[in-house]
Amino acid sequence: MGKRLGFVGIIIENRKESASKVNTILSEFGDIIVARVGLPYKEKNCCVITLIVDAGTDELGALTGKLGKIEGVSVKSALSKPDCPSGRPILPAGRPALPADGEK
Repeated sequence: MGKRLGFVGIIIENRKESASKVNTILSEFGDIIVARVGLPYKEKNCCVITLIVDAGTDELGALTGKLGKIEGVSVKSALSKPDCPSGRPILPAGRPALPADGEK
């Protein structure tokens, strides 16, 4: 199956011990990562990272599997439906998201 738009949510419980391992893995999969937002939460000694990905199920599974093996790291992910036009996510009302600039 082809690539689809999706997201990955990552919570790192002990950021000082695990963040470098997570960053190494994210670098390995940089070709499927479209966007990344990471926020440290110092008061709870953790970090939250959200990724937007353009990936197939095998690629996403490889990424999340490697991340999930790191102690103190929780990972959740989802991909758009296979029948979604152009891989754009389907909004709650059942309409596909608006096309990107220059896209028809």
